[in-house]
Amino acid sequence: MIPYGRQSISQTDIDAVVDVLKSDFLTQGPAIPKFESAMAERVGAKHAIAVNSATSALHIACLALGVGPGDIVWSSPNTFVASTNCALYCGAAVDFVDIDSQSWNMSTTALGDKLKQASASGKLPKVLVVVHFAGQPCDMDQIHALAQQYGFKVIEDASHAVGATYRDSTIGDCRYSDITVFSFHPVKIITSGEGGMAMCNDERLAWRLSMFRSHGITRDPARVQALQPDPWQYEQQLLGYNYRMIDIEAALGLSQMSRLDEFVARRNELARRYEGLLTGLDLQRPNVTPDRKSAFHLYVVRTRDSVEHHRAVFNSLRRMGVGVNLHYTPVHLQPYYRQLGFAPHMFPEAERYAETAITLPLYPDLTEQQQDDVVQALEVSLG
Repeated sequence: MIPYGRQSISQTDIDAVVDVLKSDFLTQGPAIPKFESAMAERVGAKHAIAVNSATSALHIACLALGVGPGDIVWSSPNTFVASTNCALYCGAAVDFVDIDSQSWNMSTTALGDKLKQASASGKLPKVLVVVHFAGQPCDMDQIHALAQQYGFKVIEDASHAVGATYRDSTIGDCRYSDITVFSFHPVKIITSGEGGMAMCNDERLAWRLSMFRSHGITRDPARVQALQPDPWQYEQQLLGYNYRMIDIEAALGLSQMSRLDEFVARRNELARRYEGLLTGLDLQRPNVTPDRKSAFHLYVVRTRDSVEHHRAVFNSLRRMGVGVNLHYTPVHLQPYYRQLGFAPHMFPEAERYAETAITLPLYPDLTEQQQDDVVQALEVSLG
């Protein structure tokens, strides 16, 4: 089976992890701040807070921005459930903005229309979680302008988009947002095994993120409230969590960063090759606009608008050894979210997308022969 995604691990990566295993620190040691500093420098952000998953990063991002009961958080329905679960963890309500039919990211037209209605009814979101689906950046200048106009905060869920760029901005520099979240899951652009990171440019936000990451505890003498702190003094000042990354993961992530540009270049090379190989087939292919560079975490095609045809093609590819997947079943159609009051036909573009989308294999170590095999299987499956 050719998987849709797979990590690429080198001997240098293995050596970096072994070095940590032989060191004095397996957890809260020097590898974590090194990884954080390297990522902050790479994307141009002032602060980086490493955590044990992107889900944790999304959660503490909401907490740091003050999300709680009575608040509303909006996101895209075309994403993994973590993009909105993070708000539910905080006791907030969630809602969605439908996607654009070409980019498959959040539609800024739909966003603008929904904000007008929400403003009139007094139900504006406190935070908007924008998702750079498949590695392609959203229309961040328009989203930023709407945030300024309507007064909401912006979290970029860039789990798919490490190494992507938008105009003259690197995803993660937080030029258009308050916080950006990265994922280092094995199928993502770089991996730390599991792991995530929150980027920001505001010192107070960075402090709150770091506190929520680690039980709400500080040992910083400048921040403890005791008038005469003892050498062993630590204080819990917030209700935080144990969301810490460990040094083993950070060492792997830091080593992987040396190949980040190589990984993104290879993914784009394979995407261009797919574009050529798939020309002439009855499919909709990804549309990347000239003002941005996708990290191509995923390569998604869409079949004809027929649920039956989509299912037949998908199942045929699986039978032929191609590990295709669907990213994503719209969040609002998940059973848990239906219990919250969401229902079919509420976000029709996302639903049409899910009825026709197929994620093809794409990862740095995918060979051209394997890619040819995928395309050949797809041609047969399309009939």
